[in-house]
Amino acid sequence: MKKLNFIHQSSGTHWVGDGFPVRSVFSYDRFGKELDPFLLLDYAEPHHFDPTTRRRGVGAHPHRGFETVTLSYQGEVEHRDSSGGGGKIGPGDVQWMTAASGLLHEEYHSEDFARSGGLFEMAQLWVNLPAKHKGAPPRYQTLLKQDIPVVDMPDQAGSVRVIAGEFGGRSGPAMTFTPINLWDIEVKAGKFVRLEVPSGHTTALLVPRGEIMMDGDERAAEGALAVFEREGTELLFQALADSRLLLMSGEPIGEPIVGQGPFVMNTPMEIMEAFRDFQQGAMGTL
Repeated sequence: MKKLNFIHQSSGTHWVGDGFPVRSVFSYDRFGKELDPFLLLDYAEPHHFDPTTRRRGVGAHPHRGFETVTLSYQGEVEHRDSSGGGGKIGPGDVQWMTAASGLLHEEYHSEDFARSGGLFEMAQLWVNLPAKHKGAPPRYQTLLKQDIPVVDMPDQAGSVRVIAGEFGGRSGPAMTFTPINLWDIEVKAGKFVRLEVPSGHTTALLVPRGEIMMDGDERAAEGALAVFEREGTELLFQALADSRLLLMSGEPIGEPIVGQGPFVMNTPMEIMEAFRDFQQGAMGTL
């Protein structure tokens, strides 16, 4: 059994650009060792946007040394990057962008969503890359809802969408550089859930909606992140309300983490090189 290590409550909402009102759930500045290989998680809780004809989002900006994983719960996002990657994701879809050696990208509400308005809800996870892969070519994966396997849990407790890794004999479509499980989970109120995850993996549960109870009486409600010890192979919890959860588990990389702004590398010198390459246009153009 993986025992609960701690519960961390996400911060208040702040804006990223003019299209993403997000809670900062965690970042490597504080939890780099505890949550390795995961660097950062932002959750954009449901927010209503009025119709508009202007572009809402974040303009061109660089990244190097890691991957961004964007999950759409409600609303639509369009992405474009300097490596030629791009696409649109809507409810149930996932965008997995590997910045690696470096690129520029932009993220905006889709034109259709901007015109119609409505509820917008997203999560974005940053996944670190080992030093040997930080110089890999950038790549972009659009993981559509219909291509993400759904596995029903026993006792009609709910379901697991397997974005990356494996659950219940089904493998997720995401290609990853290191062993990672990323599961979008829905659980019915009152149900007990037992999930099997690898021993040695960093394992955490985000609670975008609902409330769960673990280790007897420890509760994690909306916006909370439950972080577990690495030893053990099972998670056991009860849903106190209809809940949506995001499980992330991954093999720790165990390398130095040095980050500044949009770059995450292993040494201060590599950060300086990243800024120089960006300023000299080596990460491409949009």
